[in-house]
Amino acid sequence: MTVTPDRPSPNAAADPARPTVIDRFVTANRAYAVTFRDGGMDARPVQKIAVVACMDARLDLFAALGLELGDAHVIRNAGGVVTDDTIRSLTISQRALGTRSIALIHHTGCGLLGLTEDFRRELELEVGQRPQWAVEAFVDLDGDVRQSMQRVRTSPFLPHTDDVRGFVFDVHTGLLREID
Repeated sequence: MTVTPDRPSPNAAADPARPTVIDRFVTANRAYAVTFRDGGMDARPVQKIAVVACMDARLDLFAALGLELGDAHVIRNAGGVVTDDTIRSLTISQRALGTRSIALIHHTGCGLLGLTEDFRRELELEVGQRPQWAVEAFVDLDGDVRQSMQRVRTSPFLPHTDDVRGFVFDVHTGLLREID
């Protein structure tokens, strides 16, 4: 694994005159808190839906889906794939917090499309420890959405699997394409 040259060095935070990204987050949060008003919002999503999607920074799910704060649980990971941890989050979302529907969203241009399980082996060689997780890379975007839907629909932990739908988000047009 290599570090790309456009990324700051890990020691960039050592220069106090140069704020880090996290420093900017903290500053932005202070400004946000000045006008923040908790309207008594419940942890239970208003629309009773959980959305599983890729962590890709190009996906603004709230804007793309017309969501407002409090509408949905949004679960994100590399690829938007359904893993054991995704099932854990969905189980809590349904059983403890009342969601009923699940939308699965993958996207065009996903980094997992070009990755292989070799990434995991290279990581093991580099750090001397085998990761306990699979990369979950894929070559067929639509097929992986179908696989994710199947994992959700067959999980014994999820009581509500009748409204599970899968989509591919096009990063060039902003449109969702439903996968059957």
